[in-house]
Amino acid sequence: MTPEAPDGTPGDRRISRKSLLKAAVAASAAPLIAGGGVALARDTGSAGSPSAPTPACDDGDDPTPPQMEGPYFKPASPLRTVLVTPSTPGTPLTVSGYVFGRACRPIAGVLLDFWQADANGAYDMRGFAFRGHQFTGADGSFTLTTVVAGLYPGRTRHIHVKAQAPGRPVLTTQLYFPGEPRNSTDPLYDPALLMNVRTVGSGKQGTFDFVLDVDQQPDPTGPPTDPPTGSPGGTWAVGASYRAGDGVTYDGVAYRCLQAHSALAGWEPPRVPALWERG
Repeated sequence: MTPEAPDGTPGDRRISRKSLLKAAVAASAAPLIAGGGVALARDTGSAGSPSAPTPACDDGDDPTPPQMEGPYFKPASPLRTVLVTPSTPGTPLTVSGYVFGRACRPIAGVLLDFWQADANGAYDMRGFAFRGHQFTGADGSFTLTTVVAGLYPGRTRHIHVKAQAPGRPVLTTQLYFPGEPRNSTDPLYDPALLMNVRTVGSGKQGTFDFVLDVDQQPDPTGPPTDPPTGSPGGTWAVGASYRAGDGVTYDGVAYRCLQAHSALAGWEPPRVPALWERG
């Protein structure tokens, strides 16, 4: 008999050793929470920052599964972690988590680009409401402040996201809410992409950890290679701060900045079309 997912829909969401270790980066046991799923250590209200994730947790789990982009993506979203104002209608929602590689080690500087419908189920295609990108911190963490996405015909509640580690391919996927009746009828719904969500006061708190298909060495034996400080025959440089519209050259080609950011090794203009375009 096919087991049911935490929201009551058919599915196979076995909790693996890797899932538990990722969920318990603060070194506490991972309890179950209302609505299903594994409660991350930060969900228990324990104080303190998470300890380093174990490097021995790769038991063959797949990375976070991809999903379709859909018709409402727009490039050049603003650099921001807060998509709302105090007067924005809807149920307040904070989503936090970490981005890991295949060895369960956090990845810094991952570009996360979020977009979603408003509380009424509408996407802003004229501006950038409920759209924004950010970069993970040194510990691989991220936080998004928004509202619970509304419903529109044919879909359950969801949040879109693109995730790209420095110099790596883009993962496009969607995050889902537990306990939604439409989870059982949405053809795109995947229980592996369920957030852990709980009610806090008048709002919601969600947690989700991404696992990117990035190979990692659990125990580096030597010092890291110094990143390049410039680019061949160009003006682009690691560590420089760029604003939208700034121009640089890289390897003899001119580029224009699309989104404000601080340059990292691996984010060379030809490798990140989300940040740079030719011209």
